[in-house]
Amino acid sequence: MESMKNLHVFASRSTAKQSTVNNKLDISMGLLRTQKRALYRGEHAPRTPALAGGARDDISVSRYKICITILAVFCALALVSCGTNAFQTTPTLPLEKATSQITMTQKPEATVIPTTTSTPQANPTPTGWWRPQPGLTWQWHISEPPVDTSVNAQVFDIDLFENDAAVVAGLQAQGRKVICYISVGSREDWRPDKDQFPPEVLGKDYDGWPGEKWLDIRQIDKLAPIMRARFDLCKAKGFDAIEPDNMEIYDNETGFPLTYDDQIRYARWLADEAHQRGLAIGMKNASDSIKDLLPSFDFAITEDCFDQGWCGEMLPFIQAGKPVFAAEYDDTAVDFQAACRKAKEMGFSVILKHRILTAFRVTCP
Repeated sequence: MESMKNLHVFASRSTAKQSTVNNKLDISMGLLRTQKRALYRGEHAPRTPALAGGARDDISVSRYKICITILAVFCALALVSCGTNAFQTTPTLPLEKATSQITMTQKPEATVIPTTTSTPQANPTPTGWWRPQPGLTWQWHISEPPVDTSVNAQVFDIDLFENDAAVVAGLQAQGRKVICYISVGSREDWRPDKDQFPPEVLGKDYDGWPGEKWLDIRQIDKLAPIMRARFDLCKAKGFDAIEPDNMEIYDNETGFPLTYDDQIRYARWLADEAHQRGLAIGMKNASDSIKDLLPSFDFAITEDCFDQGWCGEMLPFIQAGKPVFAAEYDDTAVDFQAACRKAKEMGFSVILKHRILTAFRVTCP
């Protein structure tokens, strides 16, 4: 209704303005005709020689005024014509409609899409840990320290608690890499942190190894403070990697109903903890877990795989560019020379050891 009212007022005003313009135009046209008749009479009047000079001057002035008048009339007509269009204004729109019309003609702004930023992890995993390649020579010396650093090997696997940072640094100064040995599946009652294990995580005795008990690896929350402290000590002493002994546990007589999934979950947790500290980590035996654990581990350590005939199961490590450090024991019937030939074909690094891991070591020819 308001819009119709505005249009009605506009139409009335436009009619009145048009009438005024038409009246002005009629007056101007009449004046023009009068001036033209006067001019016609003046130009065609008989020239009387007897007229005095003053009279002739008056006629010239009159003609000049007539010309000026005619010019003014034409200018007035031009202005009137322009004014007619100028008076045809557009009706005033209400504020709301005007605003919406302006908005429609403006170029729309680009939509700003918020950027999703992932929250950084509390302990981001570094990418610079040691990534060994197949073909490295190695020595495994856990018992009867001190470590014989004169052994010609590129990699040394030694005990965390029996060696201080100076031993690690000395080996590294000779260009060796050093692996930190710890047991992650059993409690050893001669270790300095033996009392930190809660009774509820301790299982049956580890048959054949006095002073050891199996651990309930399902209870990672209770084992985590102990294992993290050990990993931190490996890092503090300058080790390059970790050997997590006894990680192959679910099919042993532990006293707990452990499953394959429990073993995989625990192993992956261990690998993550090692990598968060910039340490490589090896998969110890556990050949049936390779399909699930190969991506998480940087190398493998085997015992008796040539004697027992399962070394082929570890080939995916070699195929992935990760070494297999194989140990055979001299208390078995293994044909070590045959094992050496086979290891060369497969790309394994094999040595012969006493089951008590002293400095004793036999390498392939």
